[in-house]
Amino acid sequence: MTDDAAAFAACVGAPAVFVAMPDEAQPFLDAADARSASPQLVGGADVHALELDGRPVLLVRTGIGLVNAASALGTVLELFEPSVVVSAGSAGGLRADVNVGDLVVGTRFRYTDADATAFGYAPGQVPGMPASYAASETLMAAASTLIAAEGHALWRGEMLSGGSFVTAENVGATRETFPGALSTDMETTALAQVCHARGREFLALRSISDLCGPAADQQFHLEIDTVAAISAAAVRQLLRGLPREH
Repeated sequence: MTDDAAAFAACVGAPAVFVAMPDEAQPFLDAADARSASPQLVGGADVHALELDGRPVLLVRTGIGLVNAASALGTVLELFEPSVVVSAGSAGGLRADVNVGDLVVGTRFRYTDADATAFGYAPGQVPGMPASYAASETLMAAASTLIAAEGHALWRGEMLSGGSFVTAENVGATRETFPGALSTDMETTALAQVCHARGREFLALRSISDLCGPAADQQFHLEIDTVAAISAAAVRQLLRGLPREH
């Protein structure tokens, strides 16, 4: 067995961390005690086998978007049977009091642009599916000790995902429809839906890189590598707190 084959074999049943972009993957690659020499192409995604803080971890870079995320996760579940799935990286700040650099721990997940309300479904609900997807209670408990980066806040609550960017021009309608939502991105809820369908434990830990509708006195943007490091540090702390069977 080659070194890479052994590294990927060790990741069967290990936690899997999903990110969309190279900058979001880099903090995990930099922190790894060991890593596969080359990624595998799995479900259209680049998959790295890591040893991170003394345990095997699968790092999956899906590319941007709901379909990319769901496609990658479906194949990763078949090939590696991860014990838990974590969505990491950056997000847009949605609620008015959220600021760049803050960390969001997702408790529930909904789609911004799923709308079957004419047929009696809740905003963000896909017909035949739950109105929202809940984070794993086990992973939420493990995340209870997380703290924010210095100078920033930690939030726990609802996260949104969709196929369209939420901008200053349309953020008002999104806030009106989802008044409690903290953040928005383009992958997390798709990952949550697949995990719900497959009975897998799921959590999202994302840091705010930009504000969808900033107030006049708010900094509205941080570089992706800065917020990716905040998210990655939180994910590493979470994984260190999980028992080895996870």
